[in-house]
Amino acid sequence: MAPDWFRVAVLGPGGVGGLLAALLARAGDSVVALAGESTAQVIALRGLRVESGRFGDFHVSVNSAVRLHSEVDACLVTVKATQLDQALERVPADVLGDALVVPFLNGLDHVDRLRNRYPSSHVVAATIRVEVARVEPGVIRHTSPFAAVELATSAALRVRVEELAAHLRATGLDVKVRDDEVPMLWDKLVLLAPLALLTTHERAGVGAVRTLRRDDAVALISEVAAVARAEGGTVDAEAVLKLLDAAPEAMQSSMQRDQAAGLPRPDARGPRRHRGACHHPAGRGAAGKGSSPGPLVG
Repeated sequence: MAPDWFRVAVLGPGGVGGLLAALLARAGDSVVALAGESTAQVIALRGLRVESGRFGDFHVSVNSAVRLHSEVDACLVTVKATQLDQALERVPADVLGDALVVPFLNGLDHVDRLRNRYPSSHVVAATIRVEVARVEPGVIRHTSPFAAVELATSAALRVRVEELAAHLRATGLDVKVRDDEVPMLWDKLVLLAPLALLTTHERAGVGAVRTLRRDDAVALISEVAAVARAEGGTVDAEAVLKLLDAAPEAMQSSMQRDQAAGLPRPDARGPRRHRGACHHPAGRGAAGKGSSPGPLVG
């Protein structure tokens, strides 16, 4: 059972952040959503409204601010990678204190960036598998049947990470605590990167990618999986392909939605340290042709 009181800041109450903030607030935790002035005002006046087949449709009041002003137990970082540096100005290190910093961004580079800014040992790598979008400020639409969180822990942080996990489970999320940070991050990226590239390029959902771009999907998954294994991951490309086949047909990637909305997108070549599987010695030729399938982001 989760403890009765937990203080959480959510930096970036968009799709993922808004859903997490709303679920935690509904479960009884103290939540403050950190956002720009206009979004913070909307949330202060109207709260958060969630539309979800899994969690139900509900409304909940949530505190909001443009800058963190008091200590919390955990700060969930849920902004886009392109917004990270600017958004972190809302979370001063001296105010954050010894709170856990839990990023739910895609990729790998952001973990080191956060550890360079805040106490390194307090940054807890995390992933979330969910299809969710912010319809408008304060309105969150969750469309996938799944909503699964993974948290990486260490011996020094185990008690605190397990406490956070208990609060997240209490909301109805599927939550797993792992001891292997790097493999955990690659486990998500090995499917996400090919899926984001192909749905964005095709301007269509997963179903179209599975049929119209299956050879490309297989090639990309194989290449990224090879890089993941070379970097310390334990990825099974065949298992990843099964996940792709099981995904809802209409499922879209966040990169695809950003493209449709004309928003800035993260570098489609992937994490800076592993930019382009086809340029990594382990990735070249992994799919049998020696290169990725053409320019994938238009």
